[in-house]
Amino acid sequence: MPKKKQTTNEAFHEALLMVAPGTPLREGLSAILQGGTGALLCFGEPGRLAKLSEGGVKMDAAVTPQLLYELSKMDGAIILNANGTRIHYANRFLKPAAKIPSDETGTRHRTAQRLAAQAKCMVIAVSQRRASVTLYVHDKRHVLDSVAALVNKAVQAIQTLEKYMSVLNQAMQDLTTREFQDVVTIFDVCRAIQRTEMVIRISKEIQPYLMELGTEGRLIELQLKELVLPVSEAVLTIKDYYRDRPGVTYESVREKISQIPQQELLQLGSISHALGYGPNIRSIDNYLSPRGYRVLTATHRIPPQIIQNLVQQFGNLQHILRAPTEELVKVDGVGEVLAERIRVSLNLLRNQLALDDRR
Repeated sequence: MPKKKQTTNEAFHEALLMVAPGTPLREGLSAILQGGTGALLCFGEPGRLAKLSEGGVKMDAAVTPQLLYELSKMDGAIILNANGTRIHYANRFLKPAAKIPSDETGTRHRTAQRLAAQAKCMVIAVSQRRASVTLYVHDKRHVLDSVAALVNKAVQAIQTLEKYMSVLNQAMQDLTTREFQDVVTIFDVCRAIQRTEMVIRISKEIQPYLMELGTEGRLIELQLKELVLPVSEAVLTIKDYYRDRPGVTYESVREKISQIPQQELLQLGSISHALGYGPNIRSIDNYLSPRGYRVLTATHRIPPQIIQNLVQQFGNLQHILRAPTEELVKVDGVGEVLAERIRVSLNLLRNQLALDDRR
């Protein structure tokens, strides 16, 4: 079976991991910068790259930081395999097509940009004059930041995420309170989904920083994972409220919302439209009733399959809340003990919300 072709973003993320702090490649690049020399490193299928270059020294050696540094003292490029573990050529003269457009001014960087675009590979240009490392992946260009600069950017992004998480948690608490009171409006739903989507997008923006930081970003990565834990429950708001129509699923609606442009996401009507209620939220004056996936999941005491069975049996959260024990035990997989646990868990959650509101 042929290997699936990588997208530019997939190849770029893989490239960031290859040159992250703690890897042999990053150590080699650091040594080249410290030594005050420049370098061109090409990563890809050696045979294909050999056709786009000439001369040099043919090799078959494992990559080490020391060897990369020594080979960089020669004028030509270093050609490595796609995952950067072996060196196949050193001091090689690159011959990318001159017709490929390039906005770079330096010869080394212009050559690197053209070769990456032509061969759909990764090329690293180390500038002696600028003391910088530029990564070219297919048609994407990225200048590697120092660890200190990356940590600063990641910390700032985490602080922004913390503020948005605080707003999201409050929105979810308000929504849950209104769900128990059975007075949910389309505005409440769209606002909660909007806050959730904003948090998801901010967390995705932090991921490239973590990839580029490598081992230096472990603590920030742990902090990120801890921060976004509530998001897995928050996204179930979509599952609770999307309008059920032929050919429409929770997954398709969630995908549709994830593709809403950033500017349009600020308009709640775009979320309402994606849910199937139309773009004019003011025209929807009826209260909405959730199916109950999010609240039942929030109890942390009811298995996912039982939640699915409860929703299928009763249809919405209010029916589940009002169901007596003898009705609950009729649900597939629910016995008397679990039925009592469901009732107790929901009552505990309701009481907790009441306590929070009094504070």
